[in-house]
Amino acid sequence: MALGVLAVVVGALWTLQGLDVLTDSRMSGAGIWAVIGPVVAVAGLILIILGERTRARAKRAEALSLIRQSPLPGSDDKR
Repeated sequence: MALGVLAVVVGALWTLQGLDVLTDSRMSGAGIWAVIGPVVAVAGLILIILGERTRARAKRAEALSLIRQSPLPGSDDKR
């Protein structure tokens, strides 16, 4: 997810430079960066979404394993 956040930030920066909003750079005003920037930002968003889904899935699996391990209330396990 951290890589995704970094890609979004860098993609936004490149887009602003390509659109000549941020100046004083070799990249400023170069139209190719106005195309590459959003592509990188969207890739970053995809990484963030995939990371969050993986994280949520792991939390659900951990919760289910804890539920399966704990005995039910009121049940005496005398075998």
